[in-house]
Amino acid sequence: MRYRKLFHARGLSIPAEADILEAIHRRFPRQVPRSKGKLHILSIYHNYNWEGPSLTPSLAAFGDVLHLDWCDSALAGGKQPNDAGWMETMNEGLLRTVRAWAAERPFDVVFTYLSGGHVTPDTLKKLRSLGAPMVNLALNDKETFVGKIRNGQAAGARDICSHFDLCWTSTMDALEKYVVEGATPLYLPEGANPDLHLPYDEEKIYDVSFVGQCYGNRPEIIAKLREAGIRVEAFGPGWPSGPLTMEEMVRTWSRSKINLGFGGVLGHKETYCLKGRDFEVPMSGGLYLTEHHAELIPFYDVGSEIVTYTGFEDLLEKIRWLLSEPGQAEIIRRAGRERALREHTWEMRFDRVFRMLGALA
Repeated sequence: MRYRKLFHARGLSIPAEADILEAIHRRFPRQVPRSKGKLHILSIYHNYNWEGPSLTPSLAAFGDVLHLDWCDSALAGGKQPNDAGWMETMNEGLLRTVRAWAAERPFDVVFTYLSGGHVTPDTLKKLRSLGAPMVNLALNDKETFVGKIRNGQAAGARDICSHFDLCWTSTMDALEKYVVEGATPLYLPEGANPDLHLPYDEEKIYDVSFVGQCYGNRPEIIAKLREAGIRVEAFGPGWPSGPLTMEEMVRTWSRSKINLGFGGVLGHKETYCLKGRDFEVPMSGGLYLTEHHAELIPFYDVGSEIVTYTGFEDLLEKIRWLLSEPGQAEIIRRAGRERALREHTWEMRFDRVFRMLGALA
C-alpha cells in the first residue's frame, strides 16, 4: 500500500512500450541493432535448478553468450556467499572479469537475474558504463521486492532497479514499485524451453500430481484431496517424496492425468501471481489445473487450454470432471501445449526484451 500511495501522490504512470523505446533510443543514440544470431550477450545468473537448462539455450539463439555465475567462488577469491566480505569481493571479481571480456569484444546487451543480495548499486553503475543496455529479471516481486535489509541495502530489487535500463518483472502490481524507485519496468511472465519442456511417452500412473515446494496451504489441500478419495502425489522440497530432477519433473507431468497448480503467494492472503509451471506444464504436454486469478487471463483461454479452480470444492469438482471425461481432458491438454509453443517460450520473451532495448533488429 505504501508504494501505491506514493505512486498516486506523485502523479506517476506506468511507461508504455513506446515510451520505453523512445527512452532507450535517447540513452543509446548510436546503438546499431543486430540481426538474430549476431548479438554479443553478457549474462549473469546462478543456476539453482531451472535457470541453466531454460535460459542458456534460449539466449544462445540470439548470438554469442558469455555467462558469469555470481555464485562461482573463483569470482570471490574462494569465498562462499555466507562468508564475511563475500559480496564485496565477488563484485570486484565480477567487474574485473566483465571488463576484460568487454575489452576484447564489446557487448551488445547485458541480461542479469540479480538481486540486492548479490550486487551493489555501485557495481551496476560501473557495469552500465560499459555502454550496453542492461535488463534485469525478477520473478517474485510480491514477496521480495524489498526483502531483508542487510547493511542498509535491500536484498530484493529495490536498491538496484534504477541502475538498469529495463526491469523485467513477472509481477503486475510491482510495476508501481519500480516506477516509484525511478526504474523502467516491463511486465512479462516467465516462459518455458520446448527442448526441455516436452511430452514423454509415459503411462499415466498418477491421477493428480503436484510438483513444487511444500508450504502455505498446499499440504492441507493435498491432504483434503486424499481424504476425498483423490489419488494425488506431491513432489518437491518438504514433501515425503522429496525433490525431482528436471527430467523427472517433466516426465512426472507426462505420467499424470492432471497436473495441479497453486497460484498463491506465501504470506499474502488472497494474493496471486504467475508461476513458472504455468508455462512449463502446458508446454510439456501436461493437463494443467491451477488456481484462478486475473493474471492468467491474457495468456490462456481458461477452460479450453488450461482449467482453473476457485476454492477447494471447485477444485474437487474439476478433478472429478476431468478424470471422468478423458476425451475432453485430452482436447484441453493439446490446446494448452499448442498455446504455450505458440506464445510462451523463453526465446520469445528474450526476443521482445532485446527489441525493446534496441539491441535486436
